[in-house]
Amino acid sequence: MTNTDILFQPFRLKTLELPNRIVMAPMTRTKAANGIPGAINAEYYRKRAEGGVGLILSEGTVINRPASRNDPGIPFFHGDAAMAGWKAVADAVHGAGGKMGPQIWHTGSTRAFTEWEPDAPVESPSGLLGPDQPRGNTMSDADIADTIAAFAKAALDAKNAGFDTFEIHGAHGYLIDQFFWSGTNLRTDRFGGKTIAERATFAREVVAAMRAAVGPDFPIILRVSQWKQQDFTARLATTPDEMTSWLAPLVEAGVDIIHASQRRFWEPEFPEIDGEKGLNFAGWAKKLTGAATISVGSVGLSSDFIGAFSGEASEKSNLDGLVERMERGEFDLIAVGRALITDAQWPNKVAKGAFDELEDFNAAALAELV
Repeated sequence: MTNTDILFQPFRLKTLELPNRIVMAPMTRTKAANGIPGAINAEYYRKRAEGGVGLILSEGTVINRPASRNDPGIPFFHGDAAMAGWKAVADAVHGAGGKMGPQIWHTGSTRAFTEWEPDAPVESPSGLLGPDQPRGNTMSDADIADTIAAFAKAALDAKNAGFDTFEIHGAHGYLIDQFFWSGTNLRTDRFGGKTIAERATFAREVVAAMRAAVGPDFPIILRVSQWKQQDFTARLATTPDEMTSWLAPLVEAGVDIIHASQRRFWEPEFPEIDGEKGLNFAGWAKKLTGAATISVGSVGLSSDFIGAFSGEASEKSNLDGLVERMERGEFDLIAVGRALITDAQWPNKVAKGAFDELEDFNAAALAELV
């Protein structure tokens, strides 16, 4: 039987104190009616707090921009009604003994899995969905300034609503990531450039504005990825030096924890350097920047999440590889996604060694919020 004690060591950073290293990964559920989180959303997150999750990160919730979401069920993170709903969610999680942060988001020019379109034109760095794929408007200087201000306002709202942290979504081909990616950022001003360091200027300014809004002690998480939903094989940083030039300035701007997203946490980031069992993305991010990191990707399941959107199930798998990486200090926290959709008690079961009680992931669970 795998000894999972390492997963249940406390973690502390600034004002964030967690009882264990398990994070509920942010997962879009599109179940916020009219963009307002309600009782069903609060109950959904409360159950995961009761289930033993150390830190809950909400689904992506969008800033105050005209076309910042790509599905009508995605919640807002602005306006009195939405913020009252989110305060109720935070209160419910805290009442169950949990900790929580919203994931703060702008979807850029990406499409969802529906035909829904926002009322306003979508916006992105260069009016592109992907390389050579025009969609929507190129952001003006005023659009960029207003977007940075909207991120900063969301940060302050998160703190005022009583959340313990927040995560900036800078991954998976959405707006911030579209600035990172050379395939979607063709700008010739200071927000563009040939290098990832230059194209990270927008993200640095977003982080700096959010840090200024919440002060020095409130912990900030940033989610980043190499892959995009537009291109699973995309890579922003092909060497450790490139990764350092991308991520280190973001840490300097105010990021405390890097959430390094990959589809399978056990895959090495630079196997040409340290082999097939080498450091994963979170491991390299921690090594190169000194920041705390969260790893993620098919934890406890036999296949990655992409298949879930076509109805693919996934069987439970052992945690030996995860425990081994955490015991050697490769990363600090581990995010669990789909396993927590079908099994809200996943952490509690793992803590008591009840591995035979863990449930397989069934894609049908995505249809409702329970």
